[in-house]
Order: sequence, then C-alpha cells, then structure tokens
Amino acid sequence: PQSPPGPPEPARALAVALLNLCGLGLGYVFLRKWLLAALCLAATVALLVVALPADPDGVPAWALVGYPVLLLLAAADGARRGLRTRSTTVRIRPVVALVLGFVLLAVPAGGAVAYGGLRDDAVEDMLLDRLAATDALVKDAAARPFAQARPDYETALSRYRALTEDHPDSRAAHRVHASLDTYYKSVSAPYAKQDHCAAVASLDYLRGVPKGIGHDVLGDLVTWPDKPLAVSLLKCGTGKLGSADSDGTGGELGQLLRTFPKSAQAGEVEPAVRAAVGDHTGELSGAEPCRATEELRHIRDTAKALPAPAPAHLRGSVDGAVRNGDYACGMDEFKDGKFAEARKTLADFAGTYKSDKRRGRAQQVAIAAEIAGQLPAAGAELPPTKAPGGARMQMVISNDGPDPVEILYTGPVTGRVTIGACGSCASYSSEAVGRSKACKASGKSYPKKTLRLPAGTYHFLHKPGGTQATASSRAADGHIQPGYTYTQCSYVVGSGLGTDL
Repeated sequence: PQSPPGPPEPARALAVALLNLCGLGLGYVFLRKWLLAALCLAATVALLVVALPADPDGVPAWALVGYPVLLLLAAADGARRGLRTRSTTVRIRPVVALVLGFVLLAVPAGGAVAYGGLRDDAVEDMLLDRLAATDALVKDAAARPFAQARPDYETALSRYRALTEDHPDSRAAHRVHASLDTYYKSVSAPYAKQDHCAAVASLDYLRGVPKGIGHDVLGDLVTWPDKPLAVSLLKCGTGKLGSADSDGTGGELGQLLRTFPKSAQAGEVEPAVRAAVGDHTGELSGAEPCRATEELRHIRDTAKALPAPAPAHLRGSVDGAVRNGDYACGMDEFKDGKFAEARKTLADFAGTYKSDKRRGRAQQVAIAAEIAGQLPAAGAELPPTKAPGGARMQMVISNDGPDPVEILYTGPVTGRVTIGACGSCASYSSEAVGRSKACKASGKSYPKKTLRLPAGTYHFLHKPGGTQATASSRAADGHIQPGYTYTQCSYVVGSGLGTDL
C-alpha cells in the first residue's frame, strides 16, 4: 500500500519549485518523479538545439514564450507535489532546500547571459560580413567607368551609412572610415590617372557624399575632393578651349569659377584663355587659318559665358583674334579656289567690321571671288592692292534691260557699279538680235555709268538686280588698251544677260 501523505511543508514546496525553475527538472528528481524530470530536461535540450549556434535574429518568438511558460508550469506542479510528500520521501531541511534552489536558478540566468554574448558576436560577424560584401561591391565598381558604376557606388554608400547609423557601436561601423577611404580612391581613380575630364563627374559626386553620411565618419574626406576637382576643371576646361561648342555656361572653366571662385585654379582661368587665344592667333598665318578661326570662335563663346568679370577682361583680345581670323580665312579660301566660301566670309567681314582698315581690301577680294565663281580666271591671283599709275581709259556701260544691273569687275583695279533699269526696254529674242540692236535705238536715253580703267585684262560679271528680275548672271573677259574709249551694253536675251564689249 502507498504511504499516506505527510504534513504540509511549505519549505519543501518552495525548494521543489525553485529546483524545477533551473530547467533541469531537479525538483522532480528530488521527488523521484523520473518521467517528469526527463520531460523537463528534454524541453531544455530542445531549446538549446533551437538557439544554438547563436543567430543575429535571436531565438524564435515561440521558443521565448513557450519555454518560460513550461518552466512556470513545472515549478507550480513541483510546488504542489512537494507540499505534501509521502513519508517515504527523503526529508530536507528548509534552509538547505532554499539555498540550493536559489543557487540553481543561476543556471538559466547564466545561460541567458551567455547566449546574449553569443548573439552579440553573431551580430558583429554579420555586420562585418556586410561590410566586406560592400567593400567587394566597391572593388568591382572600380573596374568600370564611373557613369556605369555610379549606381553601385550609391548602393555601397547607402550600406556604409546604414552601418554607421543603425549600428554605431559595432566593430564594422568603426571600420567604415577605412572603407570610405578606399571608396574615395576608387571613385576618384580617373584623377589619379590624370584623366581630368573623366574625373570631373566622379569628383563632383564625391563632393556630395557628405550630404548623406556623417562628417564624423568621413573626417578629412569631407573636403578632400575640392582641390582635385578644381584642378580637373582647370585642366579639362583649358584642354577643350577651341575644340568644343559652348554649353552656354562656360563649360568646365565656368563651373570652376562658380564653384571655387577664390581658388588658385580660378585665378589661372583668364591667363589660360589668353594663352589659348595667342596660340590660335599664331596659327592664322599657317596652312589652316579657317580651322584656327573656328577654334577661336569656340574660345570666344566660352569666354562670353564665363561668370563676370572674366568676359569683360577677355573680350578685347578674343574678339580681335576672331576678327583677324575671319579676314585670314577669307583670303585663304580665295587662294585655295573656294570662291563661294571666300565671297561669303569676306562679305560678312566687311559687313561686320565697318571700321576695320582691311574692310576695303576684303570687299575687293569678295568681288573677285564672286566673279571667279563663274569665271575661274578671275581667281587666278588676288586683286592688286594698289591701282597702277598712268593713263586711264573711259568705259561707258549702258543698260538696255528692264531691270537694274550690277557690274562687277576685277583686273588692274577692282570694283562694282549699279546701273538703274531702263523702263522702256525689253528683252531680245536672241543673242544675234541683241548684239545688233542693244543700246542702239536712236533718240532713246539708256541708263549708264562711266568707268575710268587703267590698261590691262579685266574680268566682268553682269548681275540682274531688282526684286522682279528673272535673268541670270553672265561673266566675260575684256582687254583695255591705252588710247581707246570703250563702251559696254548690258541687255537681256531670254533668261540670260548678254554683254557686248
């Protein structure tokens, strides 16, 4: 038969409850409830299997809730069973039971502390792995041009920022500055290679990094890009002078003056522009003055777009160089037989620079170029710069056409005259009829102009004028000999102009 329950012993009940709270089921061992003790121990082992090895996310929530509840149930059940034990149960002194229970409570408490340490180590390892992966991303991005790699650089920067903001006391966060130093070197690699134009975008990007990450993390990296960027803007901008169209802001040189107006590099902009103007001006006397002039125009456009006061300081030298270039280009085009281009270039020069002492010469050569467009012999050589001395012969040119006519001529002298329309005149049906009847009607007054020309060979071009003119131009040669008076009649045959020297 079973032994009857003994008298209530609260100290024994408390001891059994405390022994069960240690998670090893020792309260049930004391009561010799071996199956229940085994269940408690199995629950603890299961918790260890779930919790170890330590994970940065910690123990699953169900385990964190379920295991303490199980311990509390085991403690309550142990207290109930230990309150009235059977007489066969070993008796225990209350003080010893209490001390033993409290001591064994250190087992779960110590386990929790130890697990916390293991979890912290797991978190640190995770953050270090994250830092290493970000560093690898930067290394991979460094092998590509900045424009292609920029998204990866931005991703890496956001990860560095997360490490420093979300885990500021971690070992990984303390290593971010060193990683950022490598990051800056990777992004600014074009500058280290002296590829200054490619470096501008990457260095400008680095100047914006402090907006997204703490200055205390960056340290001296905050201002590091300033000088390299100023140097790259100067080198790239001066290297492009004359070779690129203006973007309306002065390009890299304009960016330099606006971003770093007090820098030493900003002070080098105006001398660099003047030096470029001087170099290209020297090329105007070379084999390609038109190319040099076009480059001077690019420099002028860039100089005009620079922030004040640079445009005012540079205007005189740049505009003067472009003016010289326009003239040199037109003359070179004439010498190269590009008569249409020469005519336009020199006519534009004469129209733009009305006070230039070379305007008259430009007009002379433009006339010769226009004649040479139809009569290449007129462009065999440049018109003389000075009229020859000696006698001059009279040439009277009449207009027997219904429209005004402009007469261009070049030879020993070069010029042009315009003769008004003959209101009562009409076109002739053929060249033969025109030659026999033009300017010969008795009693009829024809509009006319008189030229006085030195002896020599001349090239003439008759151009129809007026808004309603439909006739085409015609060119012809003529020879002026001393002691003669000459007449010339301009008339219209069908759709062309006829000339009769």
